[in-house]
Amino acid sequence: MKISMYQVSIPVFVQFLTALSANLDKAAAHAEAKKIDPSVFLNMRLYPDMYPFVRQVQEATKHAARVSGLLAGVAVPDMPNTESSIPELKARIAKTVDFLKSLKPAQIEGSDDKEIKITGSSGERTFTGQSLLLHHSLPNFYFHCTTAYDILRHCGVEVGKRDFMGTPPKP
Repeated sequence: MKISMYQVSIPVFVQFLTALSANLDKAAAHAEAKKIDPSVFLNMRLYPDMYPFVRQVQEATKHAARVSGLLAGVAVPDMPNTESSIPELKARIAKTVDFLKSLKPAQIEGSDDKEIKITGSSGERTFTGQSLLLHHSLPNFYFHCTTAYDILRHCGVEVGKRDFMGTPPKP
């Protein structure tokens, strides 16, 4: 059975990135209420060898934008990892969501068997569109969204499962 490559990618990315942006609002409010410098959250890690919060957000947006662009065959917006504040992270998420929403189902449908080569720290790897999305990009996306959520929760920001999940888009 074929899956809808569009339905298992774009709406999912938009849902979770929108939730992540809302969690940044909660982090900013928490920092203000507790008189905490917001940069404390941005630099927080769960363990010394893990990326800090700011990088978790950057990676989540990178994975969503990159795979969507590759599946659609379009260039991804340039997003250097230079964010150093909550408003800058929110702007990065908004830029990613705008890009995702600009993609039409017809651009992504049928990309299941498309051969895609990506180069990473371990060299060049070849995927089909479906294997890239389901076995590489979505797991990485969820990992970074979850870790960002966990860092905020660990810092005392009052977020729960519904905050992590966000609201699914209307069909």
